[in-house]
Amino acid sequence: MTAIITEKFKQHNATQFFESFSEAASDAYYLFIGKSTAFTTATSGGTDTNPPTPIDGVSPEFYNWDAMLAAKKITTNDITYAVPRRNWSNGTVFDMYDDTVSASNLTTSGSSNLYSSSFYFVTTDFNVYKVLDNNGGVAYNGTEPTSTSNSPFESGGYVLKYMYTVSASDAVKFATTDFVPVSTNATVAAAATDGKIESLSITAGSGYTDGTYYAAVYGDGANQGTASGAIVRMTVVGGQIQNFGLAAGSDTTIHAGGSGYTFGTVNLGSAYTYSDAALTTLSSMGAGTGGAVRIIVSPKGGHGSDSVEELGGHFVISNITLTQAEGDDFTTANDYRQIGIVKNPTLYGTSTVGSASTYRQTAAVKFSSVTGSFIVDEIITQTTTGAVGRVVEFDSVNNILYINQERYGDYGTNSATGAYVAFSGTNNITGSTSSAVGTPSTTASETVTLLNSNTVTFTSGYVTPDLQPDSGEILYIENRKPIQRVSDQTEDIKIIIEF
Repeated sequence: MTAIITEKFKQHNATQFFESFSEAASDAYYLFIGKSTAFTTATSGGTDTNPPTPIDGVSPEFYNWDAMLAAKKITTNDITYAVPRRNWSNGTVFDMYDDTVSASNLTTSGSSNLYSSSFYFVTTDFNVYKVLDNNGGVAYNGTEPTSTSNSPFESGGYVLKYMYTVSASDAVKFATTDFVPVSTNATVAAAATDGKIESLSITAGSGYTDGTYYAAVYGDGANQGTASGAIVRMTVVGGQIQNFGLAAGSDTTIHAGGSGYTFGTVNLGSAYTYSDAALTTLSSMGAGTGGAVRIIVSPKGGHGSDSVEELGGHFVISNITLTQAEGDDFTTANDYRQIGIVKNPTLYGTSTVGSASTYRQTAAVKFSSVTGSFIVDEIITQTTTGAVGRVVEFDSVNNILYINQERYGDYGTNSATGAYVAFSGTNNITGSTSSAVGTPSTTASETVTLLNSNTVTFTSGYVTPDLQPDSGEILYIENRKPIQRVSDQTEDIKIIIEF
């Protein structure tokens, strides 16, 4: 038994994901950053210079939560459909659109799948064109196209169809060296005709009588096989049927594209070819052999009716900007090595899905007194309880220590017993490298205003992360080399998801 996951299914999944951000019962998606401590072969695997490949499994998701630092909501303005970027360049051989690409009908580049081929390209102006004919597979030879006509046009020896233009704002926000946003141009879509024939594949043959001939396109289109349906105008020179193009008199052209065709045939027999477009006067093409005119069927809706579907937009790009400390939720005192997307996380200790723009995901302790200054990433211990953790950030102005407890020995668990113990009570917390010592506050409820005017309320010296660890579903995870954050830094994080 053989089977495939079709392009339609991939696009369906991409659409379901895309629409889940804005539909009535929408989901909440958050970009998170994490892992302020180094990758090591003894713990997480890999190194900072060679990060480990994320593991798709049950336990790794718990580890991701342990190392999480902060999360920012992904909005509908932060996502777009995308397609692989195929840049225009003069002298490049591009593939062409063909409805029958398969293992037995490869593209010019040898691809057996239309959507993995270069049948469209993007110009430096971010205009996107579909190649309806590539001149028999030769290199594009001409200036960069600029036309935004609703009708196919010739440029560089190719027949092109303008699809859409990536807006300047979308280009800045979403375009990468490998992907570009894809959207449907409303004007182009309105001009498209379902089932209209707009390109042909010609086999030249030999021995035909030179001249101009007309033939009806048979099939399932409106008025098929008649002068009111689609009509092909064939030019024969030197006994051969000329290639498809738009120049009547020298190319074989489409005299009338018709509508409603999902398949079509052209009969070259003497009873089916005419000397006039009205198809009233029969005219034989002579005793030639080997020639053929194959109808290339347009996509459903016609070329340009749905650029996302037509160009294979089963990718979604998200771009989230992290602006400095995002209030006070994202540390600017440490680095991170992990990014991910979590769906529908809940608020700490509740079943309520988070809805705020940002969340801080480190636990914190407020000291009533401190000796010395804690250092990021150092081991901290609380001898009486046996709690172990690592420093994410130390706010020496407010005497607040932000911490993570990853489930590795001396990262969040006791190296001797492997036990996880939360920091609690008034027992001193000590830094193993700095030798700093902090005494947790005993104030029942204490609200502190942070550097960027956010407030945080401590209960007897402690505050939990904003989101409930291990809630929701982590859908995406990526390990990277360390990215250092600083107070005046803004980062754009692009994630490309393929369905």
